[in-house]
Formats: sequence, C-alpha cells, structure tokens
Amino acid sequence: MKILVVEDELSLQELMTKALKQEGYVVENAMDFGSAMEKIGTYSYDCVLLDVNLPGGSGFDILERMKKEGVRSDVIIISARDSIDDKVRGLELGADDYVTKPFETKEIIARIKAVLRRTKQQSDSDIKEVKYDKLKINLTNYELEVNGKSIDTPPKELELIYH
Repeated sequence: MKILVVEDELSLQELMTKALKQEGYVVENAMDFGSAMEKIGTYSYDCVLLDVNLPGGSGFDILERMKKEGVRSDVIIISARDSIDDKVRGLELGADDYVTKPFETKEIIARIKAVLRRTKQQSDSDIKEVKYDKLKINLTNYELEVNGKSIDTPPKELELIYH
C-alpha cells in the first residue's frame, strides 16, 4: 500500500512517515501545494493524508482538483482547523475522513486501515466476472462459458462445483 503524506510541519511529517513505514506502508511526502499536486498527478496512491493549510495553496483545493481530474485515492484530512464547517467542507469535497490535530499516530493508522478496508470491500463487490483457464462466470447474470461457448447445463467436470 502506497501512502502520500502532505504535511508542511516537518516533525509531524517525519513522525507519521516513520510510523507508517513500521506498519509496512510505502510512504512518500510533500510539504506544499505544488509538490503535492505534482505527486498526485504523477503517481497513484492508495491513501493521501492531507493537511489543509499548506504553503502555496489549500488542501481543499487539492481535493477539488483530485475530484475534477478523477483521481481515485482515499483521502484523510489531518488539520488543526477543527470547525464543523471545515470538516463538512472536506467531507463534501470527497475526503473519506477528517482528523483534527493533535492526534495519536496509532489513531491515524487505524483510520487508514478502516478506509482501505472499505475501499477494498467496494472494489471486491465491483467484480463482474471470474475467469479461470477455459472457464468464465459472469457474476451479473450468472452465465457460464467454457471455451467461449455459453453453457446452459454444466458439463460433468463442473458438477462438483454445484454439490
């Protein structure tokens, strides 16, 4: 799993990066709006930890651009801004979670795992067909094909699947 930490406070960025690497994540960092946009536009991330107040721009602007450009990454906002209006704005712009500073790194890790779990469950439910060797099962209409031919009654070899 690859995570981008967008945080301009170096000590916090280093703390989160260390904790995430200990959990086995691949971590990249950005400290300002421009470098965050460059990385998000160039690489794919499973999750982005996004500060709102950044040099050169706002984390909210990054969220808007991600949404507009169809970037599919989970986003958890990490911000000192704790007003309900900021939280609602971030969530409405597409963030999956909003955590206010200060926070414990183990809470952030738990929230990352929860967000990634939800995303995996959604993507698993998006599977439309299963293929194995010469067998194809369409999970939308439950059609079975063997060697590219539609099968109404399964051949003897496949009877074990149904019993």
